[in-house]
Amino acid sequence: MNIQEQFDQAVARSKTLSEKPGNDVLLQLYSLYKQATEGDVNIDPPSNMFDFVAKAKYNAWESLKGKTKESAMMDYVELVQKLK
Repeated sequence: MNIQEQFDQAVARSKTLSEKPGNDVLLQLYSLYKQATEGDVNIDPPSNMFDFVAKAKYNAWESLKGKTKESAMMDYVELVQKLK
């Protein structure tokens, strides 16, 4: 099975976890997913400085700048396997 298939399966499994992960893990999942599907951050930072969720998501994704899509996919798959 290639990495794209493994990634697609991990995305499906992430939606059916027995318990909801903590915010830090959710941010990791979000940023790895975005990096794997879109590459480096391609949006402007949130303009509302009080939108802490959007800011955290943006910063998490931006922290992965330069990571290849394949590497992000592998990290995402590994993280979901740990959460099973």
